[in-house]
Amino acid sequence: MIDLGLSKLALIGVVALVVVGPERLPKVARMAGTLFGRAQRYINEVKSEVSREIELEELRKVHKDMQEAASNVEQSIAKNISEIETEVHTALSNPLLDTPPTTDQMTLKAKDFRKKKLSRTSAIPAWYKKQSGRKTHVISGAARVAKYRPASAARKSPVSFH
Repeated sequence: MIDLGLSKLALIGVVALVVVGPERLPKVARMAGTLFGRAQRYINEVKSEVSREIELEELRKVHKDMQEAASNVEQSIAKNISEIETEVHTALSNPLLDTPPTTDQMTLKAKDFRKKKLSRTSAIPAWYKKQSGRKTHVISGAARVAKYRPASAARKSPVSFH
């Protein structure tokens, strides 16, 4: 801007006093101050508007950069997913793989797992559990005696009922 020092302002004041005169000088000074204030406000508004535009431009640039970064991440994720899908499809189409277990096989495995877990965590020894086991069918006392008696002993000593 214009470089106004104290000596230049004094010179302008003397010229204004001579040209305008002492009667109208206060009015002209008020009007000059008002115009100077308006000019300062206008310049400040223009400065703030320019700074807002610069900030908006920076925000647009940041927004654009973020969108590009997001699209790059999205593309890389999509690429990784497609690679994984192709690997899974090739692995599933491999004829060397076993067939998946049926539900019956899975339930048997689950029951076996529970039995083993119970045998590990319970207080009864495993050898006793194997020895006693579960009875598959109930037989009478006479059938049990006949089962464990040798066949030759059964024939030699006939039982007579009197």
